[in-house]
Amino acid sequence: MIGIISYAAYLPRYRLNRMNIFSAMGWLNPALIMNAAGEKAVAGYDEDAVTMAAAAGKRCLQRFNPAELGALYLATTTAPYKERQCANIVAGALCAPEGIRSADFTGALKAGTSALLAALELSAVNGGKQALVCAADCRLGKMGSLQEMIFGDGAAALLVGGDKPIALFKGSYSLSYDFVDQYRGAGTVYNRQWEERWVRDMGFEQFIPEAVTGLCHRCDLKPSDFAKVIYPCYFGAARRNINKKLGLDPAQVEDDLLQESGDTGTAHPLLMLTKALEEASPGDKLLLVSYGSGCDALYFEVTPEIEKFNHRKRFSDTLAQRTELDNYTKYLTWRRITPVELGLRGEEEQVTRWSMAWRSRKAILGLQGSRCKQCGTQQYPPQRVCVNPDCGTIDEMEPVNLSEKGGKIVSYTSDMLAATINPPAIYGNVDFNGGGRAMFEFADCTLDDLQVGKPVEFTFRIKYYDPKRDITFYFWKAVPVAKEVS
Repeated sequence: MIGIISYAAYLPRYRLNRMNIFSAMGWLNPALIMNAAGEKAVAGYDEDAVTMAAAAGKRCLQRFNPAELGALYLATTTAPYKERQCANIVAGALCAPEGIRSADFTGALKAGTSALLAALELSAVNGGKQALVCAADCRLGKMGSLQEMIFGDGAAALLVGGDKPIALFKGSYSLSYDFVDQYRGAGTVYNRQWEERWVRDMGFEQFIPEAVTGLCHRCDLKPSDFAKVIYPCYFGAARRNINKKLGLDPAQVEDDLLQESGDTGTAHPLLMLTKALEEASPGDKLLLVSYGSGCDALYFEVTPEIEKFNHRKRFSDTLAQRTELDNYTKYLTWRRITPVELGLRGEEEQVTRWSMAWRSRKAILGLQGSRCKQCGTQQYPPQRVCVNPDCGTIDEMEPVNLSEKGGKIVSYTSDMLAATINPPAIYGNVDFNGGGRAMFEFADCTLDDLQVGKPVEFTFRIKYYDPKRDITFYFWKAVPVAKEVS
């Protein structure tokens, strides 16, 4: 039987209180006060849909072997490239084998569940082969808009396969409509929304009940048979009407997370599912519904394997790991909404040499080093010749994934003169656990968080953005942690 064998959620560290948005933009649109409760997750200046998908995927694959993946699918409507497969970037960051199937799913908010269905179907016809689905979004609304208040940034990942699933896939039902309620043209940055009643009354309140009813008819079930019904809808009145139409008890309906994270686009149904799985018990029936250009409804049944699953706190952990972003203008700068002056250093061109990036792709994307087969010396970047002066063996190296190993801080400094939109730039030398040393930027910290000898873990981030050529280049950064990474 095919189903979910692992799951993980990722929310960026920063949270923006919606009252900060209202304080800045309420003069333009006083009605924003109606949606000013809670906070939304905000991607850091060096994060986007690709890095968040990689973070969720890395968590999802803990204690699983990336070499066993048969496919990796990425769902997002905010990909940094229109003509470069971003799923391959995520696969490289996760050290997945290059002989796998990969694809980007985009163009609709239900892309996350479309990717999940494709992964389940691939696994079913390939003897339970593992497939990883990552979904992430960083959607933007114009300043002073409802979308700016509602949208949040985040990611989720699901690993599917046939080896001891924690939730069996039992069936699905899909709707595909060219119903235009929210949209962005090919060259448009900001989301646009049609009249609110149209979105609410003709969209959410019609399609979600239709999808649920269709699945229940196909699987000979009633909505009341499900322990949790999971669907995205940021209109409170519409959620109440949907629940009433379906005869759902409020306890059955998974919280929409709008007060904690905001609506995370393609990732949101899967993000809500990770929360439901964290709280699930054997025998629970879960109904997952997406929305956007129609709906996908998926039916899962939780197995006793859920009690053996060792990663059940991932959603609550990522929700708790937060830092308040109390500066609205910093948010605008990070999202490139407001231009800022970075001085002459900021005008230096970052030219990407793609041939060099190709030759070093495993060292750059996967933080892959090498280990000498003769003496066991580990080094980065990977070398043909062992750096151990007592060895010097040539071409006797095996690859090693250093992104999983963590390390310790050797030195660090801060630089207020560097061209960065998050000053000061903080960087230093890090020793990899097991051997090797490299210089890294530090992320998700202040200078006070660092000290020599402190353990770090590694996170996949944006190294630089080249606005002239619209190129985003990625590498790894070091994040200090309170204790050793196992």
